[in-house]
Amino acid sequence: MNTPLLSVKNLSTEFRTERGVVKAVDDVSFELAAGETLAIVGESGSGKSVTAMSILRLIPDPPGRISAGEVVFDGQNLLTLSDEGIRAIRGDRIAMIFQEPMSSLNPSLTVGLQIAEPVNLHRRTPWAAAMNMAAELLARVRLPDAAARVKAYPHQFSGGMRQRAMIAMALACQPQLIIADEPTTALDVTVQAQILALLKEVTRAANSALILITHDLGVVARYADRVCVMYGGRIVEAGPAREIYARPRHPYTIGLMASVPRLDQEAGSRLVPIEGSPPNLANLPPGCAFAPRCRRAADLCRNHRPLLVKSAPDHLSACHFHAQLGT
Repeated sequence: MNTPLLSVKNLSTEFRTERGVVKAVDDVSFELAAGETLAIVGESGSGKSVTAMSILRLIPDPPGRISAGEVVFDGQNLLTLSDEGIRAIRGDRIAMIFQEPMSSLNPSLTVGLQIAEPVNLHRRTPWAAAMNMAAELLARVRLPDAAARVKAYPHQFSGGMRQRAMIAMALACQPQLIIADEPTTALDVTVQAQILALLKEVTRAANSALILITHDLGVVARYADRVCVMYGGRIVEAGPAREIYARPRHPYTIGLMASVPRLDQEAGSRLVPIEGSPPNLANLPPGCAFAPRCRRAADLCRNHRPLLVKSAPDHLSACHFHAQLGT
């Protein structure tokens, strides 16, 4: 791997609640190079979005706080920057596409104005020129009649159009890193494919890095270079996408893949669900967090938390029995 653009080291984020301290992100580490797409995969509540919000220091305090770790972006530790310093990076060198564009866009401002704002703020571009750039960006993300659409409001856009507008906003300052949090939620499959192909295309053209947060393994297979699988706030498996698909080495990853329909399955084949529920992050078991749902779990798993170790070249797994899997 080339010199990383982003290096997340031992990142931990917790929330203080009435039930106790919730460890939403627990000792997470990964690296990302320029031009690379990293997918972070897992069920709801696994810590994916909190990891993304922690990178940009968007965790509300209280009740949350980043309790440990480093987030080194282009040589700077984002966690030690002043509030002014991190605001200068957000929306400029790092952009985020949030999960639901309707709640992320301001309903009282035109779409064009919202796309032009980061250009005006970070690049000091006059508003007139920034609005012209907004129209060009909407055209770039293939929004029909872009010149007229800059004057429209978010409620006048369909879900797919709003997501394209969010991508245009993210691209406004030509960021080095884009974080896309479930960018195709609630979109039909045709629009999903268009949005994801567009994201991949624009990041490749600009040699930008992309973090794609998703629960859809089909998306990962087609668009990601590397994958981190999260469960219970921790990374339980990480490696190249092709390697993980060919030889998954954690029972949770195997379970996720078995629960997704495949074209190469025989007609009438039944999907295999992962039984049970995600863990209570305020009361994690002493051993492997997945042990209560794992058909392979032994006493070792229930009593001792497995470390994330190399199970193959460039492939990490947090399973006591990883050597018996993926062969």
